[in-house]
Amino acid sequence: MDWAWMVEFLKGMIKPVAATAVVLMAVLLSYFQKLGLEAEMVYSILRAFLQLSVIGFVLQFIFTQNNSVWILLAYLFMVSVAGYTAGQRAKHIPRGKYVAGASILAGTAVTMFVLVVLNVFPFTPRYIIPVAGMMVGNAMTVTGVTMKRLRDDIRTQMNLVETALALGATPRQATLQQVKRALVIALSPVLDNAKTVGLISLPGAMTGLIMGGASPLEAIQLQIVVMNMLIGASTVSSIMSTYLCWPAFFTKAFQLETKVFSAE
Repeated sequence: MDWAWMVEFLKGMIKPVAATAVVLMAVLLSYFQKLGLEAEMVYSILRAFLQLSVIGFVLQFIFTQNNSVWILLAYLFMVSVAGYTAGQRAKHIPRGKYVAGASILAGTAVTMFVLVVLNVFPFTPRYIIPVAGMMVGNAMTVTGVTMKRLRDDIRTQMNLVETALALGATPRQATLQQVKRALVIALSPVLDNAKTVGLISLPGAMTGLIMGGASPLEAIQLQIVVMNMLIGASTVSSIMSTYLCWPAFFTKAFQLETKVFSAE
């Protein structure tokens, strides 16, 4: 068996291992400041090493396969993990993980479909999987915040919502302000990031291209596409989550489901 690839991999890991010196610095600072985060820091970086190494081998395998099924499997895996994570943030919402997963799937799939149809990206693993990962990660954060904020706002203003329902408003009309507030809060970081991109810090995709030898002009072209797709996917996912949350928030008689809002 040819183990040359393993030797090359281990040689390439010398610099990442050397970079853990800054983590050691953080561990020492945590110890002297009595923060109690030393074990968590070490665990986090070891887990990151393991996860990224495994993902690297998986991606290497997928990139060598000329089969779209692997792209779809990798994408669905990312969506599943993202849905679970976002659902954990909104743990008081019944079936929250499924709501989050479906919302993230809808937002990222629609955005990806548009990009492929417009020939912005070819439908190959080398392009689709990294792009999908960025969209899914961003949509996960926005969707989780939207769901949690919406539920918390309705809980805080239950009297106002119930009054609107008693006057004949639909669930959508009765919670319009809460929905708007949740969406604005969740999407604001994405929009703020787009406003300041390149001025405060260079984004990951752009930095990776430049460090890989691409010209800055090529890097900014890709980064503009990335910012566009992040805004699109996040907006669709967050709005979708508000619609999918309503069956859990209201009864069939258009009354608030009090058990959903009873927990702190």
